[in-house]
Amino acid sequence: MVDTPSSTHSEGLKAVRLCMVLGSISPLFIFWAIKGSRFISDGWLFAICAFMAIIPNAVLFLRFRTAKKQADKRVLRVGISDDHRHHILVYLFAMLLPLYSVDLEGWRSLSAALAALAFIVFLFWHLNLHYMNLAFAVLGYRVFMIYPPIDGNRFTGKVTARSVLVTV
Repeated sequence: MVDTPSSTHSEGLKAVRLCMVLGSISPLFIFWAIKGSRFISDGWLFAICAFMAIIPNAVLFLRFRTAKKQADKRVLRVGISDDHRHHILVYLFAMLLPLYSVDLEGWRSLSAALAALAFIVFLFWHLNLHYMNLAFAVLGYRVFMIYPPIDGNRFTGKVTARSVLVTV
C-alpha cells in the first residue's frame, strides 16, 4: 500500500484568509471612491468603498497584533521556497486595471462589476492568491510559498504547500 498525500488539508483561519483576499483588492475600492459615479451618490459610494478598504485590513492588523502578543510562532522545515512577487502582474492586469475602468453608471454595469468582483474574490481564495496585499508590501512583509523537504518521511508530504508571511 502506498501512502499518498492527503488532499483534504485545510489551511484554517478562513476569516483571515477572506480578509486577506478583500484586503488585496482594497486599492480597487479606493480608486472607485476617487473616480465616483453619477449613479451612486458620493456619500454612499465613499462609505461603502471605505468600509471595503478599511475593515479587511483592520482585521488583518488585529490578527498580527494578536499573533505578536501571544508569540504565535511555528517552526517549519522548508525544502523549497518560492517567491510569488511575479504574480503582481497578474494582479494588476487581470483585476485592478479592468475593474477600475468599469463605469458604475447603472444597475446592469454595477451588477456586472460586482459579479466580476465576486468571481475574482473566489479565484483569489481558491488559488491562494490572498497574499497580494499592498499593506504587506508597505510594512516590509513578503509572502513565500514553501514546500516540505523530500526526505522519505511519510508525514512530510501531507501538506504539499503553504503560504508564509515573512519580514525581510
